[in-house]
Amino acid sequence: MDREALVELVALAAIAGEHVLVVGPPGTGKSEAVRRVARALGGRYFEYLLGRFTEPSELFGPVDLKKLRDGVVETRTEGMLPEAEIAFLDEVFLGSTAILNTLLGILNERRFRRGQTEVECPLRVCVGATNNLPEEDALAAFGDRFLVHFFVDPLPDHQLEALLEGGWSRGAPPAPVGLVELDRLSAIAQAADLGPVRPALAQALRTLKREGITLSDRRTVKVQRLIAATAALSGRTTPTEADLWPLVYAVPNKVGQEAAKEALKDLLGRAESAALAHAAEQASNSPAARAARLVNVGLGIFAERPTDAALLPGWRLKLEGVAKELDAGFEANQRPAELEALRARIVAETQVQEAGAAWVELQVS
Repeated sequence: MDREALVELVALAAIAGEHVLVVGPPGTGKSEAVRRVARALGGRYFEYLLGRFTEPSELFGPVDLKKLRDGVVETRTEGMLPEAEIAFLDEVFLGSTAILNTLLGILNERRFRRGQTEVECPLRVCVGATNNLPEEDALAAFGDRFLVHFFVDPLPDHQLEALLEGGWSRGAPPAPVGLVELDRLSAIAQAADLGPVRPALAQALRTLKREGITLSDRRTVKVQRLIAATAALSGRTTPTEADLWPLVYAVPNKVGQEAAKEALKDLLGRAESAALAHAAEQASNSPAARAARLVNVGLGIFAERPTDAALLPGWRLKLEGVAKELDAGFEANQRPAELEALRARIVAETQVQEAGAAWVELQVS
């Protein structure tokens, strides 16, 4: 589930105009999650693995040699990071001081400056990845420019089948959403009225502070962008307390995030987002968020009903898995209407299967 949550958070950050730092061991699907968002948005994509000896030209482009002969230092940025709309920088903290200083201008101001070159960057979101959070003050300050911090671990044993299936098929390429739609949602988020929800946000921040979880002033202010973007994705121009769950991902360390979930569990219990069901559930574990995810998963399985009869048994097993999770997580009198409708549909499909099996048995006998 956390890989889906990462995809959703990258999309959320793109709408908010913020950046994502992913922390986790190699091989946990970080780059693939970013590529999925890039394919869906259809924007210009730049990806690079940084190392200790990475040169600035590998990210930003080479110096124009023709102009250099005339004493003019200009950079050719075609196809490089300054012209990207979505970027993924693996091992981002391994960059040199020159690289990180230049990156700050791109991340903060969306401007690239080098020599006599100064261009405006169309970057919507940059995802940085690292195996571990740095302890050096200078690098930690750079990491603070990534508003969303997401921590990934290798998938647990009970999700191995899903990992094997997803890794083999990779699924169908997502339908392009387009940067026009992204910009439309961004405009809605920027115009959002946070006044009604600001007292609840301030109280949540005070609660975190009492628990020893303090956000920098920069993160405190910018988290409002995530909340506004969450509301926009839910069709709301005025955020509600159901949209405050991104605050958890603004906490910059894993221990702090887990403590924030506990400290804010009453507030997070109201979390809900149909468009970001996995991310909302992982942040809050609220019944509404869990219900929204199950509905999305169930409807997605129904949409993939195979035409080959030989594949129907495996497809129905997926539906039964959703039904089992649904029954284990919700009492009959506590199911939202959408979840109850999904369960009824699964039961009807199962009954069709049982009726067919009984007919075959009768014919044989």
